[in-house]
Amino acid sequence: MARKMSDEHKAALAKGREQGRAVREYLAALEQERKPGRPVDRSAIEAKLPEIQARIDEEPDPAKRVELIQKRLDLEERLIELGEAPDMDALEQAFVEAAAEYSERKGITYPAWREAGVPAGVLKRAGIKRTRRVNT
Repeated sequence: MARKMSDEHKAALAKGREQGRAVREYLAALEQERKPGRPVDRSAIEAKLPEIQARIDEEPDPAKRVELIQKRLDLEERLIELGEAPDMDALEQAFVEAAAEYSERKGITYPAWREAGVPAGVLKRAGIKRTRRVNT
């Protein structure tokens, strides 16, 4: 005989899923920000596109022209990726709202969050206090 879940249990499961999603999305966005290399400036890419198109239009060598076309396509793709940049403020706020309860439920400590790249100020806003683990 199947047991029916209470409304409270369903709400708790939904809240856990929501908190997990907020934590995952924020951590993923932090990883994106920490990519090595120079940050890409959208305006610099937009300025390069007409220059490359002019070079494509003037290039007599078909092999060089196709290389330039590929370069233009790569820059256009990069612009699309930049356009999809996450709203860090919204992700951070959702993390702050979810992190304390999520940490308690999952047993995640302050040092673990810090090692994962979460700034100390964000953890403070979330109410996650510095802790030390004592090895016993």
